[in-house]
Amino acid sequence: MPELKPELQLLRLDHAPALLAFEQENRAYFAASIPDRGDDYFADFDARHDALLAEQAAGLHFFHVLVGSDGEVLGRVNLIDVADGSAELGYRIAEKAARQGLATTAVRQTCLLAAAQYGLSALRAVTTLDNPGSRAVLARTGFVPVGEIMLDGRPGTRYTRDLSATS
Repeated sequence: MPELKPELQLLRLDHAPALLAFEQENRAYFAASIPDRGDDYFADFDARHDALLAEQAAGLHFFHVLVGSDGEVLGRVNLIDVADGSAELGYRIAEKAARQGLATTAVRQTCLLAAAQYGLSALRAVTTLDNPGSRAVLARTGFVPVGEIMLDGRPGTRYTRDLSATS
């Protein structure tokens, strides 16, 4: 029987245990390319999760998890700082699920949701120059570079994506 493709789901309270496991299992992997969340993130995870859900309910952010058929979280795709028809996109995929096209698929789905369900007209994203996988995902999903930045002391690029043609 073929394995089902992971499903992109809006973050819920019952995702907390699987999301915490995802973050713990992939902490070192993520820290190699993006800033580490720090020990407080893990120590205060339940309170942080509740706060994220409250911010999501207020329409400030939209948090998504990529959930496998067994309920395991394989990735996250978030839209943060929603305002004036735009938001910032951020994503991370578990090390064991990387390089399988999941980030590209999840970002494409999130762009569709951003336009159709959340009423957004543009997205922003950033990545460091030493993260070729992330740069490739952004290019494949219609983001265009708009400037150079420094991200935690590392050179990077800022991207935008116009959602007006998204259907």
